[in-house]
Amino acid sequence: MAGGTWVDQNKVRPGVYINFKSAPKPLGALGESGITSMALTLPWGAPKEVMAIEAGDDIRARLGVDLTDSSVLLLREALKQAKTVLLYRLNSGTKSSATIGSLTATAKYGGTLGNDLNIVIQKNVDDENLFDVYTILRGAEVDKQTAADAAGLKNNSYVDFSGIGSLTATAGAALEGGTDGTVTNQDHMEYMTAIELHDLNTIAYTGTDVALKGVYTAFVRRLRETEGKKLQLVLENDVAADYEGVISVKNGVVLSDGTTLTAAQATAWVAAATAAAPVNQSLTYSAYDGAVDASPRYTNTQIVAALQAGEFVFTSNQGRAVVEQDINTLTSFTPDKGKAFGKNRVIRVLDTIANDVQRIFESFYIGKVGNNADGRALLGAEIINYLQTLQGLNAIDEFDSQSDISVAEGRDSDSVVVTLHIKPVDAVEKIYISVEVK
Repeated sequence: MAGGTWVDQNKVRPGVYINFKSAPKPLGALGESGITSMALTLPWGAPKEVMAIEAGDDIRARLGVDLTDSSVLLLREALKQAKTVLLYRLNSGTKSSATIGSLTATAKYGGTLGNDLNIVIQKNVDDENLFDVYTILRGAEVDKQTAADAAGLKNNSYVDFSGIGSLTATAGAALEGGTDGTVTNQDHMEYMTAIELHDLNTIAYTGTDVALKGVYTAFVRRLRETEGKKLQLVLENDVAADYEGVISVKNGVVLSDGTTLTAAQATAWVAAATAAAPVNQSLTYSAYDGAVDASPRYTNTQIVAALQAGEFVFTSNQGRAVVEQDINTLTSFTPDKGKAFGKNRVIRVLDTIANDVQRIFESFYIGKVGNNADGRALLGAEIINYLQTLQGLNAIDEFDSQSDISVAEGRDSDSVVVTLHIKPVDAVEKIYISVEVK
């Protein structure tokens, strides 16, 4: 007996023809958050590459050090909040090296960390024709090989070996000549080209160069408005941006170990916390992890002025450094962009909707569903389900599926126009109490 699936009722042979399909279920869900990125000058690591570093990862194989090292301070601060940091090493530097007889050992990467490498070569205790070759980083063994001559050595994660001929014993030959190099504005431009290919929520510019602030702002504005990639930029002291996509950090914090972070350094944590914040949460009065004070502190008058200027300020509160208000640099409000657009919780909701609807459409609808009444109804139902999820999370309020959304045919036969009315929920930040004393 014949069988199989069917599209039309046109089979010739007797048989059972069955189509299996899932019961209709919502396809869309909230996209992932918690992804931030920054470009740093580092003493080790692959240059000019985007490295995805997850919270909890052992970074030694890629950056040569663990998270306690001062060279990765800003990465450590970002990983206090971020799920993933897309880290980019701006500098290539110069590779350190050492020559021991016929053997040359060259650091895998340029940078000053290479100067902390040593090569130890000893006679093998079991075979006098063999040598044990150790690669030592800051007193710790990171590689050991046994070989008869230089040609028998293999490159490891820290050193490339070259040369032919017999090996020469040494108690320790230090690699020398490694430098970090100088970072130029072009290096930052190359970072932007690389990071544009990735999905992320925020970017931190941890420097202070005024020209680069403008370049980063223009870059993020283009991504948001031309490329449809909704993310926010975090930098220090640049309220002139006056844009909902830019957060300007005014001051830094003092960590519990006594380390004082500048506003530029604090951008790493702010970008990470902004990326990781749920769509229904504000960072207002959130405590900076491990910080015991704001630096510098400001008076009430100064704090009010900073908030009015669109500055993201840390204030001291009971032995902590807290975010005074979760705001961005937008202060020139218009009928199209009112005061709510200056709140980052509101922007997170709007950006999440934009990113998720685009993702849902690209994944499940584009090129797959007909642009007719049924297809548009299916898309509309998908968006309604998604928005009801947001409403259930208290990210939006008062959404009416009957009156707040329409999905209509566009001007062209392959286009659709979706009109939404959305009311993002802001956080309670001010409580006014009247007390009548009898």
